[in-house]
Amino acid sequence: MMLDVLDGAALMDGSISARATTLERIQPWRDMHRLEMSCQITHDSIHDRPGWTREYLLSVGDTPVGYGSVAVGGPWTGHPTVYEFYVVPTQRLRLFDLYRTLLAVTQAVQIEVQSNDVLATVMLHAFGSQVATEAILFRDAMLTALAPAGADFREPTASEAPDVPAAHRRWRGVVEVDGTAAATGGILFHYNRPFGDIFMDVREPFRRRGLGSFLVQELKRVCYEGGHVPAARCNPDNIASQRTLQRAGFIPCGHILKGSVSRLGTGAPEAG
Repeated sequence: MMLDVLDGAALMDGSISARATTLERIQPWRDMHRLEMSCQITHDSIHDRPGWTREYLLSVGDTPVGYGSVAVGGPWTGHPTVYEFYVVPTQRLRLFDLYRTLLAVTQAVQIEVQSNDVLATVMLHAFGSQVATEAILFRDAMLTALAPAGADFREPTASEAPDVPAAHRRWRGVVEVDGTAAATGGILFHYNRPFGDIFMDVREPFRRRGLGSFLVQELKRVCYEGGHVPAARCNPDNIASQRTLQRAGFIPCGHILKGSVSRLGTGAPEAG
């Protein structure tokens, strides 16, 4: 199958194209992607960060059928990385050709996916190599009733969270033991609604006492009471954090996977 690169769009048999476009143009397909994912999408927010991403409209003939997104700023500077890919169900017989076209046009060198996204994960393993886990993703699965002796949960004071506006301190938490702040954490809303991402830190003298799991439990409660769904992630090597999250009722639900673009497929020469 011949692959030509013309005017910034790769054309397969003259029918399939990937053309640079605006965020507004791909919004309908982003909404469909979010609906199909039905989970926290960890890279959802970078679309709105100026200079961090480039958007591409995928078409068959003159008909738009989906989109692809390439990260080019922030941590991805100098390493263009395909991180989102969506095609409407009726055109998925063309998935490989569409993805191959996207890679050829963008000249991406890396692929990063969330394993909950089945289509993108298949593309990663089809077109990439040296795949590794960057993070483990967790979803809430169980209500817990942890109550460590002497531990109390409260909002931080202004002095404890000087960079957090007063209206946002409701999304932060402190675990206090005998009048001392032993652990701190909060909820971030950088991702697709209604999901909130929980983070926490326990001071060294107070570790291995169940305070981290207690803090996560209470932040989950705050998240739900505020009309959000709690989620979390951690480094795959951080066994302590994995155990903390699981004791608080989270279970693993996916991975952030990254690999190098290594092939465009038989009969498709590399762009450039």
